[in-house]
Amino acid sequence: MKHRFFKHNLTIKTAGSIILLLAVIVLISACQSNTTEEIQAAVDEENFPSLSVQDLETAVTDSGKTAYRFITPEMNQYDNLEKPYTEFPKGLHLIIYNDNEEIDAQIKSQYAIYHESQNLWELQNNVEAVNFKNEVINTEQLFWDSNKHIIYSDEFIKITTEQEILTGYGFESDERLENYTIKRISGILTVDENNTN
Repeated sequence: MKHRFFKHNLTIKTAGSIILLLAVIVLISACQSNTTEEIQAAVDEENFPSLSVQDLETAVTDSGKTAYRFITPEMNQYDNLEKPYTEFPKGLHLIIYNDNEEIDAQIKSQYAIYHESQNLWELQNNVEAVNFKNEVINTEQLFWDSNKHIIYSDEFIKITTEQEILTGYGFESDERLENYTIKRISGILTVDENNTN
């Protein structure tokens, strides 16, 4: 009797193994709808940031003095690409200091990206820059070339000073936003100091 029970039990185990094997084969074949390229793209390291930071505030120093300060809700760094870059998808607040560590200029935007190979910052969407004279520069796109130490734009630009509002297309300035030129002026509006509006 024991011999028959053992044989019967072995048959049940073999049948169970076959059913399990068939289930695995069906499951594997059902999962093969994705192509190799799709699977590779999903796991490709280049699609994910090598570093992601929330609520970042950091300073860059030069000879022991604060030169720049960056404030951002989110920073994503992509070092695994052929042309690495750092993205600020929720905006950036950049503060530029002079040699006495006093604020020279500030720039805010709703989106920014830093191209590492070119040492070039690109700020987009409601860009607002203010220099130490309280002159306000508004545009939709602004570039800061750290190699050439210039800030420029080819887009529509509006500059508001205490005396006038200047509008035009194309802009170039030093990093302090002090010495600037508008390439194509489209309007000059004198500000009435007596007008409280």
